[in-house]
Amino acid sequence: MPATDAQRWNERYRSGQHAGFDQPRAFLVEQSVWLPTHGLALDVAMGLGANAGWLLAHGLRVIGVDISEVAVRQALARHPGLQAVIADLTAFTLPANSFDVIVNFYYLQRDLWPQLVQALRPGGVLICETLTQAVRQVRPEMSPEFLLSPGELRQGFPGLEVQVYREAWIEAGCDSPRPVASLVATKR
Repeated sequence: MPATDAQRWNERYRSGQHAGFDQPRAFLVEQSVWLPTHGLALDVAMGLGANAGWLLAHGLRVIGVDISEVAVRQALARHPGLQAVIADLTAFTLPANSFDVIVNFYYLQRDLWPQLVQALRPGGVLICETLTQAVRQVRPEMSPEFLLSPGELRQGFPGLEVQVYREAWIEAGCDSPRPVASLVATKR
């Protein structure tokens, strides 16, 4: 019987195969000028909650969502002010006009994008970064289903105003460089 996504991620977090997941993403830190000083943030597929913890430390209330109960437990232990939900985002509905900030790093679910736009309050900020198809140059086994096409992220949020956009190979801490698309967009 094939393992479910939750089982795979639980095992990954139990086994310690998550080096680098305990630090906030550099793009989030670099783009902090776009963040409000207070309000409610959502961390999509938060993993160990490094981004959520960083947002908490910067004055936001944070709700994190992840499919892995192991990751959620570890995130809650590390970040006492965090609120967290164990959920499969493919079967989850976000409340409309609820968040001042939404962060989504390295989780690609294209049919969630309209919900992210609807879930932002007017003036809200979306910060998103994930791998592009260029990663197949070094990891050909990766499925294109989970990789962005050139320009796709920029075009994926027509209801938002793009403030920052890049597609580039970036240094990824302990990993080798990786090709990503990164976006900061705001809701009018």
